Amino acid sequence: MPMMTAEQYEESLRRLNLVVYMFGKKLDNVVDDPIIRPSMQAVAKTYELAHRPEHEDIMTATSHISGEKINRFVHIHQSTDDLVKKSKMGRLLGRETGCCFQRCQSLSHQR
Repeated sequence: MPMMTAEQYEESLRRLNLVVYMFGKKLDNVVDDPIIRPSMQAVAKTYELAHRPEHEDIMTATSHISGEKINRFVHIHQSTDDLVKKSKMGRLLGRETGCCFQRCQSLSHQR
């Protein structure tokens, strides 16, 4: 199964039909809400960078289960090199996003 793109990630969130309340009010559109959108875009950046050839070594890994190329965020670390690349990935994302990019399970459903 191919890795999800940033655009596919955003569209997948739109399809979830989420019911979200913030500050006591129900949000009509979580994806486009001006408070939530910057965080969603930071998570989307993790998908975007995984598709850029110049970041492939840091942002992707080969699954030891399927043998497929996967986003490093869903990779089960197998070596010291994996952990070093995870650290480098965090630094890259910090530079690129300037905000939280930790892909909590509530906002991420990478295939």
